[in-house]
Amino acid sequence: MRLRVRRTIARLMSIAMVVGLLSLLAVTSARAQGEPQQKPQMAEDVFKNVQLLRGIPVNEFLETMGFFSASLNMNCVDCHAEEAGGDWARYADDTEKKQITRKMILMMRGINGSYFGGKRIVTCYSCHRNGNTPIETPNLAEVYGTPPPPDPVEIQQVPNAPSADQLLDKYLEARGGAQRLAGFTSFVGKGTSQGYGEGEKNPMDIFVKAPDQLSTIIHRVAGDSVTSFDGRSGWIASPAANSPVTMITMTGGDLDAAKVDANLFFPAQIKQALGKWRVGFPTTIDDRDVQVVEGTTARGVPVKLYFDPDSGLLVRQLRYIDTAVGLNPTQIDYADYRDVSGIKVPFRWTVTWLDGRSTYELSELRPNVPIEAAQFAKPASPQPKN
Repeated sequence: MRLRVRRTIARLMSIAMVVGLLSLLAVTSARAQGEPQQKPQMAEDVFKNVQLLRGIPVNEFLETMGFFSASLNMNCVDCHAEEAGGDWARYADDTEKKQITRKMILMMRGINGSYFGGKRIVTCYSCHRNGNTPIETPNLAEVYGTPPPPDPVEIQQVPNAPSADQLLDKYLEARGGAQRLAGFTSFVGKGTSQGYGEGEKNPMDIFVKAPDQLSTIIHRVAGDSVTSFDGRSGWIASPAANSPVTMITMTGGDLDAAKVDANLFFPAQIKQALGKWRVGFPTTIDDRDVQVVEGTTARGVPVKLYFDPDSGLLVRQLRYIDTAVGLNPTQIDYADYRDVSGIKVPFRWTVTWLDGRSTYELSELRPNVPIEAAQFAKPASPQPKN
């Protein structure tokens, strides 16, 4: 699938991945005892002039903007005022394109409600397909060309295929074996992160603790961007220069995604992290044959895992987050596996989502290092650098 990524919205959405996507956190004793979680801010509490997309959390609102951007192949200022490129407040200005978008949302809801029983079948992407105007005339090059094979959100179980347990067991063995993996409980790493539009790599620290706690700190010129997940709650903090919202509380699918990301660093937990396992037809990635296994999160969101049939190692994860207008895919490609105390760990992973691509590379990894729970807690409000 061809992805066009844009600098402005990539800065907005780079906080919303790991999604970009790494995601993180460590359950504190108070939360483990049932301390109520703070209610996330709604879109209308943070942004002005929100009319149809009210009542959804800020992270889902930003992801919905990403869905619009990818569907129409347009960046932020194409729909918002030109001045919004240098002033976050100007995003509230009404424009003709924003007014048309509201009508399109109502039309989409009407079609799905009238003809599909309210099930979301038609989305912005159904008609626009990466263009700002729906195409009304068939293109002969496409009619007689060879389109890429469809990539369904959910795969069907293939008869007589190896079982999911067999493929996952092979993966665990490839990573170092169940016994060694059971003793791999944490690591602290240093490296770099480079996102779309960033000419230079930014220093990065990463903290990971089994079974599902993850925190990353990216040291940018404007200030540190922090994503943390404590196994139950998650936050994304970014300097004001990088985003109109300096602190985002993860909700819904973002929390599922954070848990999956953390679990894949400690694959001994992967069978329990997902359910309803299915094995799909083999496919190819970069001309390499791969085997596809799909599991489902607690919220019912499918996560596809692509394994190299020779090495047994994971080469790709593809997951989805539900938004107000459609599903947002996020793809993570794993590479450069290195041996660390008998455990194979990917030292490079590339996260691609609708509005950006970021590559993370480790230069140093220290296994089984004690990590304080505070490392995965809600970050302090980001402070701009002088």
